Amino acid sequence: MDKQIAVLVPCYNEEQTIYEVVSAFKRVLSDAIVYVYDNNSTDQTAVIAKQAGAIVRHEYRQGKGNVVRSMFRDIKADCYVMVDGDNTYPADVVKEMCRLILEGKADMVIGDRLSSTYFSENKRRFHNFGNDMVRRVINFLWKPKEPIFDVMTGLRVFSPLFVKSFPVLSQGFEVETEMTIHALDNNLLIRSIPVMYRDRPEGSQSKLKTYSDGAKVLLTIFNLFRDYKPLKFFGTLAVLLATVSLILFLPVFSEFLHTGLVPRFPTLIVSVVMMLAAFLSVVCGLILDTNAKNNRKNFEIQMNILKLLLKKRV
Repeated sequence: MDKQIAVLVPCYNEEQTIYEVVSAFKRVLSDAIVYVYDNNSTDQTAVIAKQAGAIVRHEYRQGKGNVVRSMFRDIKADCYVMVDGDNTYPADVVKEMCRLILEGKADMVIGDRLSSTYFSENKRRFHNFGNDMVRRVINFLWKPKEPIFDVMTGLRVFSPLFVKSFPVLSQGFEVETEMTIHALDNNLLIRSIPVMYRDRPEGSQSKLKTYSDGAKVLLTIFNLFRDYKPLKFFGTLAVLLATVSLILFLPVFSEFLHTGLVPRFPTLIVSVVMMLAAFLSVVCGLILDTNAKNNRKNFEIQMNILKLLLKKRV
């Protein structure tokens, strides 16, 4: 039985580039089905995509996360290629990416821009800084065996197991961060392949809002770290609180040993409260860590069931 490849293209106002994207991926993956999900475009994106040979569907909830949620729910395939509709990613590299998925050597293959041409091609310098910071933060917090080179890339290839097990929680561009952390935390196979990124053509506008979307991405990392690794999160908070508490308490205690008096009661009270908060943080971390471990156990069971269902479909 031939393996079915689905190319998923989330789009919002990409009439200038969508024809080239659809044509290129249809040429490289001749047996694949290209789906363009139009996200309330006000231009001719949907019409041009259909002319290029794509199946056009619509997602009326604004935001890339909402589009990804619908794509992953709707489409059945043996291999999923997701690429932005801005014509910044080459199509020729996806054959190798798909091969890794179809041979069971990866659950998610990342098109790594940052190891190739991104920093020289991209004209938005704060985006360069933001991309580099996000990957450094995730590698520092999750400490994968092999570092993640590009978190925010718009070119990825997925296995059915990843697509059908990934809970999309965000509505916007944070979804790419969610994908990476989902794979890392659940021990899914991640591979990276360098891709030759090219900047958007003249007249094409990025939909990423540098500061607001950047803040959302960092907040997503913060929240997911708290949810997935609560003992580390609350343990770190407890250490900080305990350290400040001791800094406040030791001078007061030293003065008490020398004079038998406690002249700074407010400082003593604050230090005691902060130490109590540190102990509470440890307790919260232990309780939530147990809950997180139980969630991982349930996830593993669900993955086994999902794998059986996918095998039956084949």
